[in-house]
Amino acid sequence: MKDTNPLIGGCGFHHIAIRTNKWDVSRNFYMVALGFKERVQWGDAPARACLLDVGDGNYLEIFERPADDNPVKGESNLLHWCLRTRNCDEATEIARAAGAEVTVEPTVPGVFTERGLKTRISFVKGPDGEILEFFESEDL
Repeated sequence: MKDTNPLIGGCGFHHIAIRTNKWDVSRNFYMVALGFKERVQWGDAPARACLLDVGDGNYLEIFERPADDNPVKGESNLLHWCLRTRNCDEATEIARAAGAEVTVEPTVPGVFTERGLKTRISFVKGPDGEILEFFESEDL
């Protein structure tokens, strides 16, 4: 990976997360119609999730949710956007120092470690309330 960001080492797009109440339709659309490949899936209906490789090591993350799960009618199904990094803790501190609210401190997510995948993630809230995830992983 070419490293051109002077502040967050290894920074680049990792994934976008969407929600769906049509799990099979959405998953099949991206996998069958568009050729995305499933890398990992977790959870049970009606709360499944998966990471689909779009073809270049970037991912689409799909979360199954009931149709009435959106807190605001008409809200976008975009849940968060994610940047890859070589150091989740450092990226989180850079964002915090810039005024971002850290909503999830750096952690090792069980859904990935249970599958033998080494990852570390955190979430911060940007200036307009947008949710940004930092994702550190040698495996994904």
